[in-house]
Amino acid sequence: MILRIILGDQLNPNHSWFKEKNQENYLYAMMELRSETDYVIHHYKKVVAFFDAMRNFHHWLQTQKLNTVYYKLTDKENKQRFTENIQFLIEKYNIQEVHFQYPDEKRLYDEFKELKKKSSITVKAFESEHFYCSLQELAEFGKEKKYELLENFYRYVRKKHHVLLENEKPLGGKWNYDAENRNKWKEAFKVPKVLTFDNSVDEIIADLEVAKIETFGQKTKISQFPNSREQALTQFDYFLKYLLPHFGTYQDAMHTEEVMLFHSNLSFALNVKMISPKEIVEKTEAYFYENQDTIELAQVEGFIRQIIGWREYVRMMYWNHFDTIKKGNFFDYNRKLPDVYWTGKSKMNCVSNCAQNSLDNAYAHHIQRLMVLGNFALLMETNPDEVDAWYLGVYADAIEWVQLTNTRGMSQFADGGKIATKPYVSSGNYIDKMSNYCTECSYDKKTKYEENSCPFNSLYWNFLDRNREKLEDNRRMKMMYALMNKMDKTELSKTLIRANHLLETRNF
Repeated sequence: MILRIILGDQLNPNHSWFKEKNQENYLYAMMELRSETDYVIHHYKKVVAFFDAMRNFHHWLQTQKLNTVYYKLTDKENKQRFTENIQFLIEKYNIQEVHFQYPDEKRLYDEFKELKKKSSITVKAFESEHFYCSLQELAEFGKEKKYELLENFYRYVRKKHHVLLENEKPLGGKWNYDAENRNKWKEAFKVPKVLTFDNSVDEIIADLEVAKIETFGQKTKISQFPNSREQALTQFDYFLKYLLPHFGTYQDAMHTEEVMLFHSNLSFALNVKMISPKEIVEKTEAYFYENQDTIELAQVEGFIRQIIGWREYVRMMYWNHFDTIKKGNFFDYNRKLPDVYWTGKSKMNCVSNCAQNSLDNAYAHHIQRLMVLGNFALLMETNPDEVDAWYLGVYADAIEWVQLTNTRGMSQFADGGKIATKPYVSSGNYIDKMSNYCTECSYDKKTKYEENSCPFNSLYWNFLDRNREKLEDNRRMKMMYALMNKMDKTELSKTLIRANHLLETRNF
């Protein structure tokens, strides 16, 4: 008998494993583990969504008449770690060989690598068959520094897989329509209702109570995340029909009354592999060609860029620069994460809204994560370890390969510029430009040092001042420092005093 391990983010029914003949030779094992629920404190809805999807996938395996073993969190045989459970299964079922798909997280990759090294029986690794780029291909990219620039990587993947090309050139004459993807949503028309699900999770909730798993965020009686490939495809079709026509235009917009706006909400289904990036890209491209009279190219390119540009790119950077990113603290920041991230309570309307949204839904879209919550954590000089742990725990789609690179690299610039060419910081002006958060905020978005001035304004200039030596020579920061150099010295001094008061009192 051959034991095949399926991780909680490897729920791909189209994997070649399941197309093989002679399945009676295989035993497929899935496990809910304390080692996975406890290595960081997770959002309640994240844990529920994962277990719901895992249990549903196990049910699918059973409908395929496959030999399976599934350890729920509360099962007595469950040793609560992969290696211990695998060793127990080897002995119990007289296993002759162990198969696993390459884990996407480095800690699990190392755990399975150690298992292979120490095991007395054959242990084989297989590709997950999910991403555009294999691990071997990513390693090859690492030898050529040009691919560490996102745009170069993005163009390479599009060329190789012939995405949005015409005569080997970019459709429409441009590779990137990002300049057309930065519009504020001004409530000119109605946003379609968000498509979610009402999956019953009573049994999971009971198990979490018995196991006393520590979580945070709003609890749930149902799971609104897809738990099957069928539900994920339904969600995707809904996006194509109702949201894609305006996605690109408003992908950076934020609004107090809208959680999703025109975002697909497919990230959870994608990251647990219910659906693949390639099928999403191919179907989106085909849908565009069939509906060019109602969908502009900029909408489609903006969405596809997030999939094969950013998503595949950060995975490459994760594997090729893991230690630099994981251990990075470029600014040597050591303050604690502000309480608002755990409570959602702040007089700052933007931060409060985005934090509460995250705590309520285990979701926020990329600009809320980057330019509000990430921006504020960076300006508040937060230890990147704390920021990293919160982001990994709070979002249902957060798996380390995609979370770490976005949080620690892009958001906090803790890697010193491996991923982002400059820190993504801003004053309140950017937030006002992209949202309606400032409209009803108790702070004044236009002032810097008065008692009711927007904290983003003073903290922004304080960040530039304190990190001048590290950032002044950065080509993309020169305009910011040029503006700072022209500021009235008295005004700048008052601004920095205001920022220091906020940093010390944390009263905002």
